[in-house]
Amino acid sequence: MSASLATRRFVAAFLAAGALVGAAALPAAADDHGRDRDHRAPHSSVVISDVQYGTGGRDRSDRALNREWVEVENTGRHAVNLRGFTLTDRQGNRYRFSDFRLDGRSSVKVHTGQGRDTRHDVYQDRRHQIWDERDTATLRDNRGNVVDSDSWNGRRHHRNG
Repeated sequence: MSASLATRRFVAAFLAAGALVGAAALPAAADDHGRDRDHRAPHSSVVISDVQYGTGGRDRSDRALNREWVEVENTGRHAVNLRGFTLTDRQGNRYRFSDFRLDGRSSVKVHTGQGRDTRHDVYQDRRHQIWDERDTATLRDNRGNVVDSDSWNGRRHHRNG
């Protein structure tokens, strides 16, 4: 009977260990399920940090268009490649980042007009204003997941993301 008792103890210990592992994994699985249901991108260190929208005037010079911009910031410590990330407005105008490395704890301004791209400024090469005094800027990652969104209503803009 001692072999039977030893077998039962072994099986009981095995089942108890399995229950502990399963209970530990349950909160993580529930958290992943909630994320899938909400269709949100995983936490990202890339955010829209500031916006300067256009004045609505008739001046379409590059100087005027480049006073209009959206600033994208990497709040994390590690560099992020923004290749394939998109920045859109309410009307559907879209800017797609090419192979652009955004260093940790740094930012880049996405200007509307034309200019020479640098580490801190990139240009959409447009000939008309994009950002209105009542608009929303939406940043998506290279898979189309919304990373951040920022809206404003003429006076102060307010965060959505």
